[in-house]
Amino acid sequence: MSDWMIRPIVAGTITVAVRGGFKTPEARGQRAIFAGDEPPERTLSLMVFTLVSGASLCGVVALVLLIISTATDYWMQYRYSGNAANQGLWRFCINRKCHTHTLNVAFWDATRAFMLLSLLGCFAGVLLSVTAPKRGRSKRVRAGGVALLLSGFLALLALAIYTGMTVNFFGKRYIGWRFSWSYILGWIGTILALAAGVLQLCAYQRSFSEAPPVTVSDS
Repeated sequence: MSDWMIRPIVAGTITVAVRGGFKTPEARGQRAIFAGDEPPERTLSLMVFTLVSGASLCGVVALVLLIISTATDYWMQYRYSGNAANQGLWRFCINRKCHTHTLNVAFWDATRAFMLLSLLGCFAGVLLSVTAPKRGRSKRVRAGGVALLLSGFLALLALAIYTGMTVNFFGKRYIGWRFSWSYILGWIGTILALAAGVLQLCAYQRSFSEAPPVTVSDS
């Protein structure tokens, strides 16, 4: 057979082999590299890092919001003797003149105590989260998650007590009352603290998950 007949046959065979899926192990490995496939271990580490980072961010924002909520005087706004008034956990203000609370009511002390304990728990959780290694297996990650969940639970108790007493006590005493922005920030901080704790514990749990075995198909 002459050369001019052999060359088209050889070229056609090579084209069919390439298009038909003939792959050596080396070719399959190169294809996986060029396709950008990530090893399962690296994907898991990236997921854990993302969870821990997200928990740290939520915890920091929660801490800031809880501090603002606890310190400011706008948990409730109302009308007192025809004047605009507002109150927080520590003071009440009438026409922008503020005074320390004179009512000795048990729910005030309970709300303050739970909010202060919540701040301490949130600070501890954020500190543990920020200083913990981002691989997720550190005990600091787990302890930080527990502290943030506890912080959110304590803040939830404080807000629940304040809500119940405001509706049943102050709501019947003052005219035109409503919850204000300090109270709302407290709820947002509570939700973020709980979310941060859940993310932190999820990161700790996922860090112990085994990566699935890698299987290479012959097809």
